[in-house]
Amino acid sequence: MRTLFHLSVSLCVVAGLVACSGEPLSGREKGALGGAAAGAGLGAIIGSATGHAGVGTAIGGGIGAVSGAVIGNEIDKDDERQRGQEERLRRQEEQLRRQQRELDQLKRQQQGDDSYRYDDRDQYREDDYRY
Repeated sequence: MRTLFHLSVSLCVVAGLVACSGEPLSGREKGALGGAAAGAGLGAIIGSATGHAGVGTAIGGGIGAVSGAVIGNEIDKDDERQRGQEERLRRQEEQLRRQQRELDQLKRQQQGDDSYRYDDRDQYREDDYRY
């Protein structure tokens, strides 16, 4: 029971230090802390049933921290991929707007010039005059 108390106090101290670091926690860090807490709790429950609550807490906390860090890291990677896709989409939309402005400008420049309305046989196409 004493080991469980010391482990709980240590976990609280570490969590407090991490929380006061000044930078927001990454997904990996959040996952590691959450996983460690959940693992330590489950380990303590299982360990107390077998008579070794401290060992169960330590093992559960370690496994939970590693598992949580891996899951949090994958979430961070997914978030980064999402931000990259959003940035590419934003650039493509801007490029489309720029191209549309260029097309509009070309149309305005050629309004008095009908030469662009001829096809290969030098005939007017009726649908050229529909807007």
